[in-house]
Amino acid sequence: MILIVDDKPENIFSLKQILELHNFEVDIALSGEEALKKILKNDYALIILDVQMPGMDGFEVAEAVTGYSKSKDTPIIFLSAVNTDKKFITKGYASGGLDYITKPVDADILLLKVKTFYRLYEQTHELYRMQQALLEEIEYRKEAEKKKDEFISIASHELKTPLTSIKAYLQLSQRAIDNDVEKTKSYLDRTGQQLEKLNGLIADLLDISKIESGKLKLNKEPFAFGPLLNSAIDIITQTHDDFNVLVNGNYDDAKLFGDAIRIEQVLINFLTNAFKYSPDRKEAHVSANVNGNVLTVRVTDFGIGIPEEKQKDIFEKFYRVEANTNRFQGLGIGLYICAEILRLHGAEFGVESSPDKGSTFYFRMPVIQ
Repeated sequence: MILIVDDKPENIFSLKQILELHNFEVDIALSGEEALKKILKNDYALIILDVQMPGMDGFEVAEAVTGYSKSKDTPIIFLSAVNTDKKFITKGYASGGLDYITKPVDADILLLKVKTFYRLYEQTHELYRMQQALLEEIEYRKEAEKKKDEFISIASHELKTPLTSIKAYLQLSQRAIDNDVEKTKSYLDRTGQQLEKLNGLIADLLDISKIESGKLKLNKEPFAFGPLLNSAIDIITQTHDDFNVLVNGNYDDAKLFGDAIRIEQVLINFLTNAFKYSPDRKEAHVSANVNGNVLTVRVTDFGIGIPEEKQKDIFEKFYRVEANTNRFQGLGIGLYICAEILRLHGAEFGVESSPDKGSTFYFRMPVIQ
């Protein structure tokens, strides 16, 4: 938008008509004071400013405009019928003006100058937009690099922990193998558990790699949901002896179309988190209900919960609610993988949670006949 400042309405009318005929949006001010008020409220691509006005003259207005951080780069063209000598023009440039037009105004020259400054304005704004986008990209990359470094540190620790345990249990087994068969079996069982943990960590890392490269493929086919849910619960209860899972719902005849192995992976992850983040109550409730043509699955724990401001990030890569403590171990990728699997199935998913009361993770998928 272009601002024309002149104390004579007839001058404004003629300039406004010329510019509007060439599709420029125009605003007007009949005094320097009015112009300054408008400049504080609006952004202008160009100001055409009459020099000789009662009250604040054009030079004073220009000095004020260039003193505002908001408008300091707005180009000003002075409009004057007299005093076009070198000293007067120098004062105009010193006040912040970039060009002069003398009265009576030549419409062709006016349009040439306006188009030139307007194009410079558009180019400047495009450069500013590109600069802001570049700064945002730099900040994003810095944050991504920081998260990557944190992830590498956590991953190294998480992978090292089961390896250290495996080494210790194998050494204990070697010492006990000749004298105590039961102890040896116990150590080997624990070694197997640590190997399973290590295998799970490596599988998650491979899934992350596949997701990042767009190579996470699904083997979709019809499957019965009931046996799949029972299988996931069996896996959790076998590996967590003191954990109780209560199930309810009308899912017995529910059939889905998707990758059964991946949906089971989501269920196991939700249940594992329910165990992990409920240190004082080893219990989870699973509900699976068909309503119309949609199956809704909800896994509820009674653990530490998630603050509302953190819930929006819970499915982001490398995000950990308790990132600043070592209270709960993890890579911050399990829920991210679940989210990607569910997105590839076109499923709706989310979380409902209250701090110190627990969390419910859920997803919805269409059932098939």
